[in-house]
Order: sequence, then structure tokens, then C-alpha cells
Amino acid sequence: MTNPQQMLGRVSSKNRERLFDLFPEIEPYHSGFLEVDDTHEIYWEECGNPDGVPVVYLHGGPGGKCTPKNRRYFDPDHYRIILFDQRGAGQSKPSVCLDNNSPDHLVEDIEALRNFFEIDKWHIFGGSWGSTLSLFYACKYPECCLSLTLRGIFLMEQSDIDWLYDQNKNVFPEAWEEFAYFIPENERDDLIGAYYKRLTGDNEKEKRKAALSWALYESACASLIPNYEIVTTEQQIADAVAIATIEAHFFHNYILSPENSILNQVDQLKNIPATIVHGRYDMICPIIQAHKLHQKWPEAEFIVVPDAGHSSSEPGILSHLIEATEKMKSIKG
Repeated sequence: MTNPQQMLGRVSSKNRERLFDLFPEIEPYHSGFLEVDDTHEIYWEECGNPDGVPVVYLHGGPGGKCTPKNRRYFDPDHYRIILFDQRGAGQSKPSVCLDNNSPDHLVEDIEALRNFFEIDKWHIFGGSWGSTLSLFYACKYPECCLSLTLRGIFLMEQSDIDWLYDQNKNVFPEAWEEFAYFIPENERDDLIGAYYKRLTGDNEKEKRKAALSWALYESACASLIPNYEIVTTEQQIADAVAIATIEAHFFHNYILSPENSILNQVDQLKNIPATIVHGRYDMICPIIQAHKLHQKWPEAEFIVVPDAGHSSSEPGILSHLIEATEKMKSIKG
């Protein structure tokens, strides 16, 4: 029987001996597009050490994108750092395309990238939806994974969606009311479906308004101290449309049933070194998801940051992520 203490997350301390921070800014030395089917081309970039140990960064969303900050989780002298924008997201083409866009497609895109770069094994790093995609990939291709660094575990089950888009009103009632009241009262029993209809419809003005409502709600819930962002620039609006549309598409069509839960597949992960970092007060992906995963996978290191929410920018979250990538240097493949 597993020792219950093995299932408890190691709670981080504000008095830790070393506070880790992002590595210096770097630029890609190589970038391009990989055609993955007749519809999609995914944008990729490489930075750091061309002869280093490979690591791939999986961004959140679904529908988010990679940013210059994402390159800075890894020591550029040690790692060959590979980032890419998932189908329909960021610089990938065509933009906000939902055709042939599913978790299975994204997993195969990661594997196509690994083969394109002629990599035998690589480290996997992902947060939020990126953690989900990391787990999907590692369960299917465990032999290709040197390690997993995961933040803000999201299992993509119905209870997880219900929390974020309904029960979270108990914590962020003001933000939730603005999100829910955008939808007419007679449609509020299915907010995801109502937003999905508007985000995939032909009315461009309504689509933009729905995307802004969706994005602003999520940003308000993402950090320990609520961050009520203002979206004003055309690029910010385009990013909001991408993340809202692709998230609604995935959450409307690809929620995992109990039979298909990631929790039923973790035996595939037992031999992969892993670190899970989760904020105690994560209101986007409540800690119960990480707890349930660690119960099934006690071999993974589980770090609970006591003064953090969901955002990777929160100091405790950030520090433990950098610490994890530093520790993973000892794994050479």
C-alpha cells in the first residue's frame, strides 16, 4: 500500500535558500513552418544551444501561443529549446482554424516535430492546457520523454469545466456575472454551448464581443490577486478571438469521459521523471486535479505553492518551474 505521505504535495516555503528567476532574453536561431496535413502549417522556433539537450515547450489555451518569455524557462547554454504554436494558434496557419483540430491531432503534431528535428528523446514542459497536452503525448509516446515539467494540471473532464464556467461564481461573482450575462438568460444553462455558437458563427461583431467577454473572465480568475485586464489593441483582440474560439471548440467537443480519463493512463508515466507545480489557490484549474493525478502517480514530485493561483508569472510558481528545469539537467538521455 502506498504511504499516504507520498501522496502529499511538498509545500514550498517563502524562506527557500534560492529564488529562481527567468533566464536572460534570447532570440531564435532558427524558425519556420512544418506542414502537418493538407490544411495546417505549424510555426516553430529553436533557440538556446543547437547541440544541447532538447526540450519542447507546450503553450496553454488551447488557442494560446508562445511568447519570448517562454524561451526563458530554460538555461540556453544547456538546452536546445523548441517552441511551437499549436494548430490555429499564434503564427500557425491558417489562423483560428478548427478543421482537423483535436487533441489527437496536436499530439501527432508534437511527434511530427520530434521526427522533423531528428530528436530521439526530449524533455516536455507544459502548463495549464499545456500540461494536458504534455500528459496526452507522454501517455502515447513515453519512450520519447526524458522528463515532464507540469504546471496547473488540467484534466479536461466535465467537472473541471463545470468549475471554471459555473461554480467559480462562488469565488469571482463579479467577473462571472459579466461573463454569464453576456448570454441571454434563456441560454445560460449551457454557457459553453452558447459561446461556441457565437464564436463559430458568421456575425464578426458578435464574435469579437464574445471573445473579449471570454478572455476577460479567464484573466480575472488566473492570479491570486484578481487581474482585470483591458483589451484594446487589435493584436490583443485577435489573441482573444483565437483563445476563446479554440477553447470553446475543445471544451464543447472533446471533454474526456470518465472512461477516457488521463487518470486511467498514468501507468504509462511511471518511469518518466516528473515535477508537478500547482498553486494552492488556482481558480482556473483547482488543485484537486493535481491531487488526483498525484494519487495515481506518486512517483512524480508534487510541489504546492501556498501563495499562488494559476498564473505562471506568480513568483512562487515561476521559481519552482525554473528549479525543475535546472534539476532536469542531470538527465542526459
